[in-house]
Amino acid sequence: MDIISERIKGLEESQTIKMAKLGRELAAEGFQVVNLSFGEPDFQTPDHIKLAAKQAIDDGYTHYTPVSGYAELRMAIVEKFKNENDLSYGIENIVVSTGAKQSLANALSCLVNLDDEVIIPTPYWVSYSEMVKLAEGKTVYINTTEKTNFKISVAELEAAITPRTKIFMFSSPSNPTGSLYSKAELAALVTVFEKNPQIYIISDEIYEHINYIGHHESIAQFDSIKDRVIIINGVSKAFAMTGWRLGYMAATKEIAQACDKLQSQVTSGTCSITQRAAMAALSGTMKPTYDMRDAFKYRRDLVYKELQSIPGMYTILPEGAFYFFPEISSFFGKSTGEVKIANSMDLCMFLLHDAHVSTVPGEAFGNDNYIRMSYAAAESELLTACRRIKESLAKLE
Repeated sequence: MDIISERIKGLEESQTIKMAKLGRELAAEGFQVVNLSFGEPDFQTPDHIKLAAKQAIDDGYTHYTPVSGYAELRMAIVEKFKNENDLSYGIENIVVSTGAKQSLANALSCLVNLDDEVIIPTPYWVSYSEMVKLAEGKTVYINTTEKTNFKISVAELEAAITPRTKIFMFSSPSNPTGSLYSKAELAALVTVFEKNPQIYIISDEIYEHINYIGHHESIAQFDSIKDRVIIINGVSKAFAMTGWRLGYMAATKEIAQACDKLQSQVTSGTCSITQRAAMAALSGTMKPTYDMRDAFKYRRDLVYKELQSIPGMYTILPEGAFYFFPEISSFFGKSTGEVKIANSMDLCMFLLHDAHVSTVPGEAFGNDNYIRMSYAAAESELLTACRRIKESLAKLE
């Protein structure tokens, strides 16, 4: 008797988690593995945030929390949107969850009916398509390449829309490409959404503060569609708080209430200590965040120079986040010994076992011609990884 539901059997395992796991297993065997698979800042959570968490324990914040989050935290998020993004929300528009991942899943579950279509530009973060699948929707992809900096055009968006389109979902800055949309590019897309009032926009802005070219631009800034935009954000990337597990959304009161209802039956409120720490993060100094961003920019430039020296590998210079997404299809069909490279997974497994560098196959992000490499690692590790990758790829014939 098959006891596992069809819903779960049809779900793909997260490739980022899988590759990180394989890297840890190889390291446990005694190999010096450089892990470039996880999207996690290698910095410590800033001290003032840690102190707020310790104080919260001493002050007795050890009980159940409101499903949508403490009112004080939601107000801090409201102030963040006002001060940083010039966006006006009330606390009734804010729902705090156990990570941006849950916020995304909440939004999709509350908006998508059976066979509703969700447009997602590729490459996309690995969980987008699986979340749509869990919500019983259908994904419509708009494929992009490095030739357009991995961004879609108005014509491509219009061509993807059908009577069943319910949601457009994207990230800017992007995971895995590091590309981000300018205000003018967003404004052009908005003209399409204005003509299609049935479409809601889920804007994943978790990498907002890892931006190397200027001020973050949110698609929610356009009043004509703001009520149809669901902003997803959190504290994991900007404040090096991945393990704390706190994300949030901003949406209309109707959507926020629906997400509150769903969350009340699934996880209830986010950890009390984490919420108090997040208040300190959102209301305190941004210097550690900006210092971290500058460090990532230095690493980006360092790795970009190294990758450019690898024959057969091509990459754009990312404008945000902390990933490279190099094109590697020139290695398909090549081999060394018993190893033959047919796709991005083959190449990643080859690099893991030959170079002892963990990366993520592009197929997980919707394009098999690429791999993702995180540069959220120490400079020495990044240089070692690039050297090993170059040496291993040179063995392929």
